[in-house]
Amino acid sequence: MSETPASQERHNRLPVPRFLQRMLFLFLGAALVAVGLEMFLVNNNIIDGGITGISIILSHLTHVPLGIFLFVINLPFLLLGYKQIGKTFALSTLFAVFVMSVGTALLTPVQPITIDPLLAAVFGGVIIGVGVGMVIRSGGSLDGTEIVAILFNKKSPFSVGEIVMFFNVFILGSAGFVFGWDHAMYSLIAYYIAFKMIDITIEGLDQSKSVWIISENHQAVGDALLSRLGRGVTYLNGEGAFTGDNKKVIFCVITRLEEAKLKSIVEELDPGAFLAIGNIHDVRGGRFKKKDIH
Repeated sequence: MSETPASQERHNRLPVPRFLQRMLFLFLGAALVAVGLEMFLVNNNIIDGGITGISIILSHLTHVPLGIFLFVINLPFLLLGYKQIGKTFALSTLFAVFVMSVGTALLTPVQPITIDPLLAAVFGGVIIGVGVGMVIRSGGSLDGTEIVAILFNKKSPFSVGEIVMFFNVFILGSAGFVFGWDHAMYSLIAYYIAFKMIDITIEGLDQSKSVWIISENHQAVGDALLSRLGRGVTYLNGEGAFTGDNKKVIFCVITRLEEAKLKSIVEELDPGAFLAIGNIHDVRGGRFKKKDIH
């Protein structure tokens, strides 16, 4: 007997503690973005990218509260991309955008923390980046331009990142005509800092990295990584395309802070080894937990 859509939806529901945790982080992230906007950027005529930047410019020109533009402009894009992003993402995004919009409205009468545009750009960018990162990690979003980029990507040769970048270059450039070019440059600083803080918040300071090593001395290298670095390794069978020789490939996952030590171990045991290191967005399962080194 097949399951009904209703029963499938019940099976896919998050446990209550995880659901409450997600909602809490969505709320906190959106609230941080509201603080970053009203307490740092808006009063110093500095904008962020995407729909937020458009909303700040329109609010300045029309004197309509920022929160109204944040919600109203994001809403159609959210509805437009509903089929592309799924119900859970859409509802999470709707909740986060609502909290951000209400937060900016409540903070509008409050005096900004600083009127120095450079300080506002730096600290506003940090706070907004952390807030957006929390929302993304919790399965939501705060900007409709990403949804638009996904839809345009299906009908254009440009990637989602390239489309978002084009939108933001246009939006940040517009700030020069509205607020002056000095403030447009401060806006670029704030946007860059927020962009980097989003990455740090999503990936964490203890970012994981995947490591691939091809060495003639693979057994010694693998044993050293296990005993001296405390990381488990996996041996994979490989074959050289040019020589046809069988090769042993060492694979392991480390943190960013362990990268230098791993390189020194490989260099010490096999200076001619092939070494490739890449960033990993998330690591789950398996035996990633570090072993105690005696």
